[in-house]
Amino acid sequence: MKINKIIIGILLISSCSQNNSVNKKVELNIEIEKINDTLSKATLINLTEQDGKEINTIRIIEGTPGDVKAQIEEIKNTSFLNQNNSYKNLNSKTIEILLEPKNGSLAKGTVRFDEDNGLVKLNAIFSGLNEGIHAIHIHEKADCSSDDAKSSGGHWNPTFQSHGKWGDVNGFHLGDIGNFAVNSSGDGYMVFETDLWCLSCDDLNKNISGKAIIVHQGEDDLVSQPSGAAGSRISCGGIIY
Repeated sequence: MKINKIIIGILLISSCSQNNSVNKKVELNIEIEKINDTLSKATLINLTEQDGKEINTIRIIEGTPGDVKAQIEEIKNTSFLNQNNSYKNLNSKTIEILLEPKNGSLAKGTVRFDEDNGLVKLNAIFSGLNEGIHAIHIHEKADCSSDDAKSSGGHWNPTFQSHGKWGDVNGFHLGDIGNFAVNSSGDGYMVFETDLWCLSCDDLNKNISGKAIIVHQGEDDLVSQPSGAAGSRISCGGIIY
């Protein structure tokens, strides 16, 4: 699939604090990728420099070309800069990881995590899988080095709960994402969001950085302990933020 990338420019704004003792530079770089005739993707990189220290904040938005353009204008006017043209921290983070085949499979995938104001959203697409229902979990370690992906350890379960369906009052692992469907072409997707995760934060019961995404050969029955009898691990990717 051909992707056309268009760099639409850099917005450079300089300002000083009220006591004029701190120089602050803000630079907004925007890149737009035309995915196809109806879908565009924009990457906005906001650089702020204060007292020689640089901070980057990245935001990715997708949608129709018109929607993307409207969101960019709103972000330029309100989200990255406040009314005094000084830097505003969005508390947002994004990471995209690639899943590699394991156990002799052809299963691959791309998983993107977006964290914004305490909510983490997962968007995932998969290919090369057998038609049917497949389990997806977060495992303990971002180590996909072994052929069977068992180097990633067991389910991520920092609160020491029983395995189960997400949200089950009887308990569930914080890595128990669930199942997704794959069509006859071997393609699938999943969207999931929660406020029980974070990207590279200090809360060990929420931080998914340093863990792994695992796709299984079969369906998670959401009952069997400790992993739902989902079969072998056919795809793996480390969550490195």
